[in-house]
Amino acid sequence: MARKSLLLAEDDELLASLLNFRLKKGGYDVVHSGDGKQVKEYLAQRMPDIIVSDIMMPYFSGMELIDYVRNELKSKIPIIIISSAGNEENVINAFELGANDFISKPVSPSELLVRVARELNKN
Repeated sequence: MARKSLLLAEDDELLASLLNFRLKKGGYDVVHSGDGKQVKEYLAQRMPDIIVSDIMMPYFSGMELIDYVRNELKSKIPIIIISSAGNEENVINAFELGANDFISKPVSPSELLVRVARELNKN
């Protein structure tokens, strides 16, 4: 069975390397982007099986990313948002724009693995 590809959009290098390590160990091919511009460039070339994105990123926020994937790319790919800005308004906005899941920081890598698997198994 082919490994699932996962796009990790996170500008916090420390958190990104921790999640990257755990996701790869969990059997995913992970591509990490540190800012929204890289994310857009990547998505213009290929679509991963799932996206895990921070809300607060340079150039292109997680909210703009959801909007871009749903409305411009017309993709139903699962998107999980992770954010320290876990206030109710952000959570509701993310879901209204089309996010599949929302995890508040600090993110437990084990919880993220469970949620990623759950989203991928829905299809």
